[in-house]
Amino acid sequence: MEMERIALIRTDFPEKFGIPRQSGLAESTIGRIVFEEPWRDERCLKGIEGFSHLWLLFGFDIPKNKRNRLTVRPPRLGGQTEMGVFATRSPYRPNPIGLSLVRLLSVEKGGTEGPVLVVGGADLRDLTEIFDIKPYIPYADIRTGARGGFTEDTVFPELTVEFPEELFCRLPEEKRQGAIEVLRQDPRPAYERKKDYPYVLGYAGFDICFEVRENRLIVTDMRLRSEGIKGKRNEATGA
Repeated sequence: MEMERIALIRTDFPEKFGIPRQSGLAESTIGRIVFEEPWRDERCLKGIEGFSHLWLLFGFDIPKNKRNRLTVRPPRLGGQTEMGVFATRSPYRPNPIGLSLVRLLSVEKGGTEGPVLVVGGADLRDLTEIFDIKPYIPYADIRTGARGGFTEDTVFPELTVEFPEELFCRLPEEKRQGAIEVLRQDPRPAYERKKDYPYVLGYAGFDICFEVRENRLIVTDMRLRSEGIKGKRNEATGA
């Protein structure tokens, strides 16, 4: 079976490091789903505005030699404990397919890109391939009494973000809350959380340099990505 790409999503995340671990954790982040032919047609979206949320079926950019793992080490368990690949949402899967639940904000029509879906809370890198879109249906998708396995016993505490005003104001106003929400989640991998160590998050065309001290994330510098900035970039690896 061959999968056909129907769209690409444009987000503010140029690389894996810093992407929220699950969709919805940073609701203020915005994505734009741009369709390809023959799906660049408003008829494909008739009725979609009646739904508040959408499921996105997308592809992970994972080399073939990394897809044959029987076990993975979820970040929720500190990156040291192995679990079966099918008991996790790790991108290192036999078929690198992901599922993301996003909030539908609007449908843009009449532009040169054709109809565009504007969504919130996406946990996807810029230019991720979208293979399908399905509406979220509460009566069918909500399961009372569902169990969350090992995820119920682990918590990612939120950090207090200290973002100097002179740096914060460089961000476009519509990107500021999203940046705070992403940083608050602690972008560092669970298995490598060094104190007083410079990390760099690519977001909305900027490189944001930060350090973490106890429960405080301190932004120390921010520049346009074209200017370059030194620091540690890591790849988050799913749930």
